[in-house]
This record gives sequence, structure tokens and C-alpha cells, in this order.
Amino acid sequence: MSGPRINPPHSKPPVLVILLHFLETYKGILQEEEKAGKVIKDLYLLIMKDSSLYHQLEDEILKLHQLVETVELKVTEESHPPSKQVKPLFRHFRRIDSCLQTRVAFRGSDEIFCRVYMPDHSYVTIRSRLSASVQDILASVTEKLQYSDEQPTREEALILVAVASSGEKSVLQPNEECVFTTLGINSHLFACTKESFPSLVPLPEEIQVSPGDTEIHRVEAEDVANHLTAFHWELFRCVHELEFVDYVFHGERGRRETANLELLLQRCSEVQHWVATEVLLCESLGKRAHLLKKFIKVAAVCKQNQDMLTFYAVVIGLNNAPVSRLRLTWEKLPGKFKNLFRKFENLTDPCRNHKSYREVLSRMKPPIIPFVPLILKDLTFLHEASKTLVDGLVNVEKLVRTSLPSKSFAPACLEMESSPQQLQTKAYVRQFQVIDNQNLLFELSHKLESNSQ
Repeated sequence: MSGPRINPPHSKPPVLVILLHFLETYKGILQEEEKAGKVIKDLYLLIMKDSSLYHQLEDEILKLHQLVETVELKVTEESHPPSKQVKPLFRHFRRIDSCLQTRVAFRGSDEIFCRVYMPDHSYVTIRSRLSASVQDILASVTEKLQYSDEQPTREEALILVAVASSGEKSVLQPNEECVFTTLGINSHLFACTKESFPSLVPLPEEIQVSPGDTEIHRVEAEDVANHLTAFHWELFRCVHELEFVDYVFHGERGRRETANLELLLQRCSEVQHWVATEVLLCESLGKRAHLLKKFIKVAAVCKQNQDMLTFYAVVIGLNNAPVSRLRLTWEKLPGKFKNLFRKFENLTDPCRNHKSYREVLSRMKPPIIPFVPLILKDLTFLHEASKTLVDGLVNVEKLVRTSLPSKSFAPACLEMESSPQQLQTKAYVRQFQVIDNQNLLFELSHKLESNSQ
């Protein structure tokens, strides 16, 4: 990126246009940073010095002036901070009235409710910032447990542990932040002493299995698919473009503003396990084959809705080994649906850098919900293959190539009637009960068809 420098009179207008585009795009997040307002104002003053020399900058200066006014207005509004709304996260509360509400974006400064469990599976509910450190969380737990009345001894000091449904345990370090949104689907936070750490076991409700017909057997595939797309559009819309960049480019410094992206990725994994869970909890061979057919229909409607995130998740769920090994079940599937599923498998085939998927995606027009993990993969490759700075200068080509998904307007399928049946389907779709323990899924699969390969 070295070479002859462009004369300042020619370089200032395009640089200012790019800078203003950045500020307009990210002003919502930049305004949350304490020093952002000062930077914008300083920039404004510097440009004002040149305004008499470069008349062609008048429009850009006006835009910048409007940005400065926006920042000043925000500072004035926040001089008396309002009481913050406390937001429940995905799995800490399962109240239907909460899950039916439209999703709004999370920020690190938001306050949330969270349950932290004890070794005996009792729990305390704490109120915490989303970006709180492990040390802050433990302080809140300690206060709830009334440990604060006396200074705990070293042996009594609490540690915070993430416990997965498989029994896997991970001790979180005191300086770690934003741990709430990085938990696994059925993982929970436990506070315990080092002495009681070995005795930690998953919560009972996460490993109990109750086979039988669930809501998926009673609803139409098209309704399920449309509600999935509607919910995932809400989640996708909450993800700011900067979260993609922060997730990949600044991962080594810790992710401070990726909560909405983390939740969307968690939901993608949840849908995959939902498909497997529903199939493997169905004991009747005929009903199980009908479920395969229904899920293939769901994938087809999601593809038609241009919801490629859900499409991918459903196909991956059907290809999960405990499901794909059910030979007798797949044999009962009508030939038409077998052929359709093969086409879906080809579309999600990662060969040649996901060529089939990219070709289909290139023919779609917004609104689209893309397969987000592939975007992160592309950004990671771009980040690792290209230097951000070359000879001390910004590698503009790298930044230009960092294309991010557009969220201009909502899919047409989002407008659905609000009948009791539709509200029931909506509630079902937004609070799946899933098994994410692969060993347990294999056990269920072998009970259904012990000799299948």
C-alpha cells in the first residue's frame, strides 16, 4: 500500500465521505463509548478550519454537524440516566409472554436477569450487566448468599463454572467478560468452592427424556417455517455489522460487543439439535418418517423465504449421525422427498468453498438471512490472509473486501395472523426444548433402531 501520496486537496473529499459513512453506520455503538463524542467534535473542528478552502465539502460538513448535534443531544439526555429495562436472556426464563415479544438488540451495558446454580441445584437470580466480568458475577452471587457479612476464607472463595448437559465443566477466569451469551445451549453457570467442584453435575431437567408427540406433530410445516424465519429475522436484525468485525478481527482482545451475534449462532445450533431431538423422541416408525418429511418441507419453505440460516440448520440437523443412521426410517420416506433432500445436501455441501450455496445466494435479492457461520469463516480467512497495516498504512483493499450482510427490509412472510393457534406455534418455535448431548442422542437412536448402520 506504499507509493506516491495523493495531494491533500484531492484526497480530503473522498476521505471525508468514507469517514462520514463509517460514523453514520456505527454512530449507535460509537455513542456508547465515552470518548466517541469528543472524537467526533474534534474532527468537526478540524474540518471547519478547511471549510473556506474546499467549498465542495459543504454537504459533508453539514452531515458532520448533524452527527455532532446527535451526540450532544444524547449526552444531554443521559445526564439524568433513566432506569434501565432488565432483559431476560434466551434460556434463563421460559415465560411465554416474554418469548412472544419482539427481540431487541443487546448491548454490553444492558442489565439482565440470570440464574446461577449451586452444587445442590438450588439457585440465586442476579441482576447483572451483560458485559459483567466473572469477578462481578461472583460478587453479586456472594451478596445474594449473604457471604458479604463475613469475609470468606480462602477455602470458601467461590469460583464460577459453566456446566454442559454432557457433564463437561469449564472453570471461568475472574477477568473473563460477556460469559452469558457464550454459554452452550443447555449449559448453566454454577458457583461453588474448589472443594465442591468435582461434585458438580448437570441439572436434572436437561437430561430427562419424555418421549411422545410434541407440538411439531400438530402444526403445518409452512407455519413452522414462517415463524422460524420471522424469529430469526428479529435476531439477525439485532446484529450490528460491527459485531461481525469485532468477533473475528478483535477476538484475541476479548469480545465486548458481540452479544447479538453470539445469540444468533447459539440459535443456529439450537435449531440443529431441535431437529434431531424431535426425530429421536418419536418412537413410532411411521410418525418418525412423517417427521423427516415435515422437516424437509420446513427446509424447502425456509429456502423459499430466503432464510438460508434456518435452511442450513435444518439440513445439518437431519444429517446429524444419530438421525442419519436410522435406515428403516429413511427407507419409508417417499422418493420425491428423498430426491429433494439430496438436492438440499448438495446445496449445503462445503466442497469447492461452498460453491453451490454461493451460486444460489448470488441470485437472491434482499431480504436474505444468510448462513452466518460461513460469513464468519470468510471474514476469518480474509483477516488471517491479509495484513491490516502495510508499511504503517491502512490496507484499504482489505477493508473494502470486508463485505457484510444487508438488512434493508423484512421478508414478506413476517406478516401472519394472530390467531390463538398461530400464537401457540410462535411460542413453540421461540422456546425449543432440545437435547444437545450427542451421547444421549446416540442412545436414543440405538433404542429406536439398534441394527441400523
